[in-house]
Amino acid sequence: MAAPIELETARLRMRVWREADRAPFAAMNRDPEVMRYFPAPIDAARSDASIDAWLGQFAAQGWSNWALERKDDGAFLGFVGLSVPARRFPFSPCVEVGWRLAREHWHRGYASEAAKVALRAGFEQIGLDEIVSMTALANAPSRAVMERIGLENRHADFDHPGIPSGHPLCRHCLYAIDRATWRARLAPADAAD
Repeated sequence: MAAPIELETARLRMRVWREADRAPFAAMNRDPEVMRYFPAPIDAARSDASIDAWLGQFAAQGWSNWALERKDDGAFLGFVGLSVPARRFPFSPCVEVGWRLAREHWHRGYASEAAKVALRAGFEQIGLDEIVSMTALANAPSRAVMERIGLENRHADFDHPGIPSGHPLCRHCLYAIDRATWRARLAPADAAD
C-alpha cells in the first residue's frame, strides 16, 4: 500500500476521489459535448467503474487520475492524472497524462495548469522516464493542451484498438515527453510559475 500523492496549484487541488464526486462525474460523462471525441457517452455504471479502478491504483501505487477541484469554492471540475492504459498500444508499456473537465469549466486553463503539475509529479516523485498522451486526430482542444504542457507530437499515428476500424475517431495521434527533455526545457520555466 502506497500513501496517495495529492497535488495543488495556485487555483486547483488534485486529490483522491470521494463518494460525492460520483454524481457530478457521471453527469459529465453523459454530456455529449464533453464526450465528443469518444465513441459514445459513458453511463453511470462505467463512470463509477472508472473511479473504482482509479481508487485501486491510488491504494496500490499512490497515484492515478486525480479528482480535480477548484480551491476557492471546492467545485468539482473533472479529472487530470497519470495512468497506465489497460489496453495494449504499439508504444506500450506507457504512462499517460490525461484530463476530462465538465463543459462549464473549459477555456480557463485548468487542464494545462493541472497537467503540468501531474508531469512534475510523474518525473520528480514517481520517477517515470517518459509520459505520453493520445487522442483522436480531430481532437484539436486536447492536442492544444498537449502542446501547451510541452509534449511533442511523435508523428506515430495509430488506430485505437478499442474503436472500430473506419470509425471517424479510430485514428489517434501520440504525443510524449521524456524526463531529460522535461528537465532541460520545462522544469525551470514551470518552477517560475
